[in-house]
Amino acid sequence: MKPTPLEISFTPADNQRLANLCGALDENLKQVETALDVTISRRGEHFSVSGNSGQTQLAAQALRNFYNQSQHHISLEQIQLGLIEVLNPHDTPDQTSGHDDGTKQPAALTLLTRRSNLHGRTPRQSQYLQQIQEHDITFAIGPAGTGKTYLAVASAVDALERGLVSRLILVRPAVEAGERLGFLPGDMTQKVDPYLRPLYDALYDLMGFDKTAKQFERNTIEIAPLAFMRGRTLNQSFIILDEAQNTTPEQMKMFLTRMGLGSKAVITGDVTQVDLPKHQKSGLVEAQQVLKDIRGIAFTRFLSEDVVRHPLVQRIVNAYEKHDKHKQEP
Repeated sequence: MKPTPLEISFTPADNQRLANLCGALDENLKQVETALDVTISRRGEHFSVSGNSGQTQLAAQALRNFYNQSQHHISLEQIQLGLIEVLNPHDTPDQTSGHDDGTKQPAALTLLTRRSNLHGRTPRQSQYLQQIQEHDITFAIGPAGTGKTYLAVASAVDALERGLVSRLILVRPAVEAGERLGFLPGDMTQKVDPYLRPLYDALYDLMGFDKTAKQFERNTIEIAPLAFMRGRTLNQSFIILDEAQNTTPEQMKMFLTRMGLGSKAVITGDVTQVDLPKHQKSGLVEAQQVLKDIRGIAFTRFLSEDVVRHPLVQRIVNAYEKHDKHKQEP
């Protein structure tokens, strides 16, 4: 027996607001259907939502939230971010720290970046931002799309704008993901540039292209392959090591010991996407064990529900996790 569809009405009817809610060719409604696995039918100001009862309740909540914003055009990005927040209500915090059970939900932080509406979209993202503020070293471990790198860069930009640090150092290991680096054209800088592109993209989004370019000219911001860090001591710096699952244990120790006075470090990675040779242990995997009991170091462990990308990405991550689990079962 199929569940009874959930009926919602927005009265009195306002055709402009209904048009903003639904989007061109009902694209906004399609996004809700895809993200929540429901079917939405509409007749004027009356909506009918079919599917699993729990999902239909979430879809109804999403529609009401978006209708409250419908005095103006609602962008596709607003719809997708709003769906993420519906799926991850902030009144249900979860444990994310390496040293406490996360029973207290952190207050929303205001970061000084070009994105005035930037904030944690899930409880773990909010706590991640809080941990970066409160700890000198923070590890962020989890699947792609959970905001590990973007929020770390946002926190770094905020620290620079507030004068808490004098430099940003953004680091990545140049490890091939199936390709051979040596066959790429160009000099060494041109070869490693594609590996560092996600960091450039985050900076341009958070600071603007012109301001970012000026900071590079002044050497206030530096982006470099991990191998270039050996032998350096970084004082008054905000240092981010991205894609840390592709470090060796020796490289991870080398990076962590670069920290000088007044510095802060964030290490991000996804331990399910290690591109090192099969026999080589990941430095990020080892660091979780070696450093788990050290006071002053925080660990945030993101899950698939923290994915802040297209709604399908979360379902893709879940599908792969389910597939991998079945492969490991005897």
